[in-house]
Formats: sequence, structure tokens, C-alpha cells
Amino acid sequence: MSVPDHVVFTARDGEWFVAKTLEAADMSNENVAHFLAALSNTVSSRMAGYLGEVMDVEGLMELAGEVEGCDLGDCVAFLKSPKTSRKLGSLVYEKDKKLRKLLVDVARGLLVGEVIEGLSYPEKELPGKAVRPRFEGRHVDFTAKHGRWIVVKRILIDEKTKGVDVAYVLAGINDTAVSKLPDYAGIDMGGIEGKLGVKKKVRKSEIPALVEAYLSLDVSEFAPEEFAPHAKVQALRLLLESIGLPPGVPVKPLKKYVEKAFT
Repeated sequence: MSVPDHVVFTARDGEWFVAKTLEAADMSNENVAHFLAALSNTVSSRMAGYLGEVMDVEGLMELAGEVEGCDLGDCVAFLKSPKTSRKLGSLVYEKDKKLRKLLVDVARGLLVGEVIEGLSYPEKELPGKAVRPRFEGRHVDFTAKHGRWIVVKRILIDEKTKGVDVAYVLAGINDTAVSKLPDYAGIDMGGIEGKLGVKKKVRKSEIPALVEAYLSLDVSEFAPEEFAPHAKVQALRLLLESIGLPPGVPVKPLKKYVEKAFT
């Protein structure tokens, strides 16, 4: 029997309990886009809580507090500075040089998410108890099927599960949500990229112009009015990625760290 179209996210761990689904009848493009935006907000807010085994999260939050309220240009300069990199290096709990570098990349993404305003979507986080979870115990479970799009990202949590493993799954879910959202929201990412003037290699001297291009960007020609705020978020993510700043906890270095540190 074929599996009907759906998008489902459930999570249960301590006081955190989320259970939300979109059934086939409710899966308009607009509804899926709003679900993905809320999903991104939900998992992004939880990642720091699972990284305390490998880095000083409290110290990182204090570091973010040093530039609270900074404008975008100043925030970018702070995040790109060698001084900030050195401070991040002192906050990760890893002696191996290669593994340490991976964790610094993860910590940088977490710091970017704390420092840069405008990376969250306008939706509220997903609610708890909207549906019955598939798993009764501690878990994180995201599944989706819509046409050819099929995804399963899941972790069952027990006393042997490391927090960083959960963080990796959450980061993967977020990566999927933000990458699929433009398709369902009708956001022209190619148009935004062209308007910003983003390119593969950006020199330091070119960063201020990119920041200004983002700040003056009118997204109305690249997205429906309903998703204009989402297009602005996507544009900010694109800007940050182009200048070497991960707009949140990055999946690739976290995946490499999990694979190399515990095998």
C-alpha cells in the first residue's frame, strides 16, 4: 500500500514535546511552506541545548551578548574577525586539531544564529500534542512525502545517545526545511542571488557592498506578498553563506565530527 502524502514532525525529550502533521488534504504549497518555516524555527531553537557536551554554550552566549543589538555590518565584522575565531576556539572541548576545527565551524554557526537578527521566519514554533506521536519514548522524528520528495530524519534517544547526535539530526532537519521552503513558497532564489550580486568567491573589500545590497533589497518581485518576509530570510541566509558565515548550525562539519570523533 502506498504511503499518502504528508509532512510530520514529532519530538519528545524531557519537557520538550512537539507533535504536528499535515495530511494529504491540507498539503497546499502554501501550507507546506508555512509548516517548513515553523519547523525551522522549532529545531533551530533547540540545537544549543544539545551541544553542551562538546562546547561551552553558556560562554558562547556571553560572546554573542558582547554585540547585542549591532547593525548587520558590525555583526558581520565581529563574526568574521580573527579575534572572534580565537574565542570560539577556546570554547570548544576538543584537543584533536582536525576535530577542533570542525567544532569551531559548528560553534560559529551557532554564534551567527544568536548574533544576526532576521534569521527566524515569522511563524511560531510548532505546537505540542496536535497529533499522537509514532514513538512514545524520547525521540526526534521528521518524515515527509509529497510527490517525488521523500525524507526521513529520525533519532531514538536513550541513555547512550550523545547530545551532539541529536544536534546533528536537528541540523539536518533544518537544512531540509530551509532548502525546500523556497520551492513551496514560490521564492525566486536565482533572482535574489542576481540582485544581491552574490558570487562564489567574495573578497573582504566587497562585503560592505553585499550587506548594503541586502539591506536595500526589495523582495516583492521575487516572492508572493504572503512570503515576502520568508524571502528576506532566505536572502539573508544567502548573503551570509556567500561571505563564509554559516546561517545557523551547519550540517557538514557536524556530520564529520560525529563520524570521526566517535568511531
